[in-house]
Amino acid sequence: MAMKELKKSSVIRLNIGGNKFCTSVDTLTQREPNSMLAAMFSGRHNIACEEDCEKGYVFIDRDGTHFRHILNWLRDATVPLLEERCKYSELLREAEYFQLVGLTEEIHAFLNKEDDQIAKLDAELTRRDIINFILSNATMKFRGFNLSGLDLSKLDLTKIDFSYACLRNVCFSGCDLTRVKFNYADAEGAIFNNATLTSSEFLGANLRDASFVDAKLRFAKVDSACLVNCSFLRAILENAQLYNSDLTNANFRDANLIGSYVKDVNLQHLVGANLGILTAYRNGFICKNPDEIR
Repeated sequence: MAMKELKKSSVIRLNIGGNKFCTSVDTLTQREPNSMLAAMFSGRHNIACEEDCEKGYVFIDRDGTHFRHILNWLRDATVPLLEERCKYSELLREAEYFQLVGLTEEIHAFLNKEDDQIAKLDAELTRRDIINFILSNATMKFRGFNLSGLDLSKLDLTKIDFSYACLRNVCFSGCDLTRVKFNYADAEGAIFNNATLTSSEFLGANLRDASFVDAKLRFAKVDSACLVNCSFLRAILENAQLYNSDLTNANFRDANLIGSYVKDVNLQHLVGANLGILTAYRNGFICKNPDEIR
């Protein structure tokens, strides 16, 4: 059905993969206004939905096992206590599907909390040390350093060399990482949301479970990297080079790869990405803008 104009107090009945829920427009739209759920029920867009004939339930074809946790997040901003770690991975996938960026970041933080506490004890430098080094030496290299668990968000880290460094669970959100080298770095669980990574390098890097939501990776070089479970939701990878990398369960939904060169990559993992028109080039493909094809 086409969504009708709804009041904030309106009751919404949802059928998520056979699991039925009742909530309000206010709950679905207020906490995460840029999410898919907010877009569906705010009235900003006329989105077509399937309607369950029983009592007017709106049907969404997803696993509803964890949807109650999503509703509780939207109501109270709470991350649930789940018995098994794998359940958080399942919840994370649903949060990414519904584009709940706040919940996604909180799950990452929750999963890495204990690891962060341990890693911070082992980290060789602090955030203040990093800032002081940058101020004193613009060409500072952190090759091989253990910086695990540090919060480096919103720093200007341009041209820094993090090759071979341990960057597990480091928060780079909002950083300027232009021309930064992450070659052979262990950045598992690192957060790069809203970061600028123009012309950055990721040769042989471990980026398992890393988050690149809304990141800008124009002209980035990603070669033989582990991108398992990575989220590139709405990321910009224009003119990037994507070679020989493991993209198992990676999320490229609404990502832009126009102008990128894709080689030895399973294109099934790029479902939902803007690939334009794939043109064969050497042993790979160039994702060209359809307007440039004559």
